[in-house]
Amino acid sequence: MTLSKTSRAVFATGAVLALGAVAGCSSTDTGSDSGSGDGSTLSAIQDAGSITVGFAGEAPYSYQDDAGELTGATVALDKEIYSELGVDTVEGTLTEWGSLIPNLTADRVDSISAGMSILPERCESAAFAEPTIMYTTAFLVPEGNPDGLSDWQSAVDADITLATMSGAIEAGYAADTGIEATEVGSPQDGLDAVTTGRADAFALTGISLRSLAESTDAAVEATDAFVAEIDGVPQIGAGSTVFRQEDTELLEAYNEQLAPIVADKDKYEEILGEFGFTDAERPPEGLTAEMLCEGDLEAIADELGLGA
Repeated sequence: MTLSKTSRAVFATGAVLALGAVAGCSSTDTGSDSGSGDGSTLSAIQDAGSITVGFAGEAPYSYQDDAGELTGATVALDKEIYSELGVDTVEGTLTEWGSLIPNLTADRVDSISAGMSILPERCESAAFAEPTIMYTTAFLVPEGNPDGLSDWQSAVDADITLATMSGAIEAGYAADTGIEATEVGSPQDGLDAVTTGRADAFALTGISLRSLAESTDAAVEATDAFVAEIDGVPQIGAGSTVFRQEDTELLEAYNEQLAPIVADKDKYEEILGEFGFTDAERPPEGLTAEMLCEGDLEAIADELGLGA
């Protein structure tokens, strides 16, 4: 089973820029929402006029530009939404991917702005906004693609060593299909693993690897993006902003502002287009965080008419 064009596969480009630490701390120590607003994270960030988000330094989602400013598609979306909530400043704390949710639940940040995929195991410890970005997978490979990688099964058949980012969805794909994998902490680490020969390829979202390949002089290339199939099931994926489970008031306020943006092609591209995102990445109508948290991907494909 393969996805139709309505699955909005990712084929966008961006630029991977130098990373650095962004100083910041959570604007609330309790992290809890009372539901009435008093003492909640929402009221705290509104009172402060700022919110601190965790980010992983992955372009074009959320990263630092050459001047050290927090930027990226998910940051741009968050800035638009938070400004409507009376929060004009979005600050960032650079965090390794695998530590994003632990830092959030430990109240070190107020939310996560990294385009994180909505997965059942993540939903057990954090709350996801409705989908904001659709995902596909690609491989970063040496020029000429010597192992002939084109989809996930081709990597299984080639018996390669694969670099995956710690905590990223591709690490789970590798574990599920028995591919020998080495975990890395950042996209740059994945690039280094390929150029030094420690890995034959680096698996990550298609839009990220297109950005990475275009930003480096190294002799690498990104394969065409694809939807991974594991045991015959298309791995339909979408990412969104992440909150603590108790921050229901903030989550609901965020979703209320998000809905008209995702529903409007022109508005969506106006906010995210600067970073290479198009209508192809806009989630299809009817796809919800709840569906992805339940994790029945075959049922999702059937319900939304995304399967063949």
